[in-house]
Amino acid sequence: MSLRSILLAGTVMPLAIAGAVAAPVAPERSGPVQFAQAQPSDREQDRRRGEERRDGDRPPPPAPPERPETDNRTRDAQVPPGQTPRAQTPPDRTPDSRPAAAPRRPPAPPTVAAPSRVAPPPATADELRARRMDDIRSTRREVREGDRTVIRESGRTMIREGNRTIVRHNEMDRFRAGARDVTVRQRGSETVSTVVRPGGARIVTVVDADGRLIRRSRLDARGKERVLIDNRRAFAPDRARYLDLPPPVVRIPRDRYVVAAAVASAALLYETLTAAPVERVERPYALDEIRHTAPLRDRMPRIDLDTITFETGSWTVPPDQVGRLEAIAEAMRRAIRANPSEIFLIEGYTDAVGSDIDNLSLSDRRAEAVAIALSERYQIPAENLATQGYGEEFPKIATEGPERENRRVAVRRITPLLTGRGGPPRG
Repeated sequence: MSLRSILLAGTVMPLAIAGAVAAPVAPERSGPVQFAQAQPSDREQDRRRGEERRDGDRPPPPAPPERPETDNRTRDAQVPPGQTPRAQTPPDRTPDSRPAAAPRRPPAPPTVAAPSRVAPPPATADELRARRMDDIRSTRREVREGDRTVIRESGRTMIREGNRTIVRHNEMDRFRAGARDVTVRQRGSETVSTVVRPGGARIVTVVDADGRLIRRSRLDARGKERVLIDNRRAFAPDRARYLDLPPPVVRIPRDRYVVAAAVASAALLYETLTAAPVERVERPYALDEIRHTAPLRDRMPRIDLDTITFETGSWTVPPDQVGRLEAIAEAMRRAIRANPSEIFLIEGYTDAVGSDIDNLSLSDRRAEAVAIALSERYQIPAENLATQGYGEEFPKIATEGPERENRRVAVRRITPLLTGRGGPPRG
């Protein structure tokens, strides 16, 4: 065997490895690297110059098993005239010395495809929201009905009148948790739903043709009825749809008026969910009046469930956060034992990212998700809970950008507003 053959046979693998080490790597890339145009080593260049001076055939170097010969493309680009280039160039590369465009798809193994030089930008909040709300948005239909615009989507109806937009939904889905039986029947233009609990108690809910709650009551196993919500006063012809009330004057400490669940003691949570209004309540109010009049709701202290946070565009309570509702659930349970007619309003909110309609729908679904978690995980009766979404209308932090603290849920007792009884403590 000639000295030249021995040298070639002994240096092929080191050359391939040396070429791999010496190849330039784009700084933005990560992971395996493909050598788009590797430069030959000094030893390789000397060997090629020696071959050009020799006559006769050049014995082909043995290729390592299952490893692409990384220098083939460079040698093929410099094949002397009259010789055929070796067929080692990938199909989407041209056999010339100019840098080739990045492959559109990874070549077949064992060649390792190089990643794109420009990484895709991270998804924006709007893009994340679109992915999670697309299925809902695709069901959305908008119609004009007199002086209002009605927007209907899967599970929700938004009503826009002037500069106000509210959201409604059918609450019966969350009443099915733990139910022994559920029946629905029509009574004229009204829909009557009856949920039978395992102990024999029945929850009867009456809604109108638009899904507005008219009345909700609980009947025990002996048939004795307790009215929980009577919303009929909201349907009176002379009753304004929205109330114009001044904000309340709050005379209790701020940290007793707006309570942060994350730092509140069990005693403070219970105290807040049984507290009296901060201002006198003149008369009973309908649930719709309470839902859609902020100064009226603000007569009651509230608890911000800052232990629960939502991802942008999501209304799912993260599984690892459901357990954080235990303290608020225990306070509710104690309050309902003391007064089985207690009603708590769960309020959903969003940040300002996205459209107002998307945010209104999203916030209403967040409130419902927390109510369902309280009923399914902690057995809080669904009939003692009401839910409402307010979109981006009442931010905790004033910003137009994504803000986790604005994607939240709050809860407050509204029983005194429904019954028209109660006022600030004297003294």
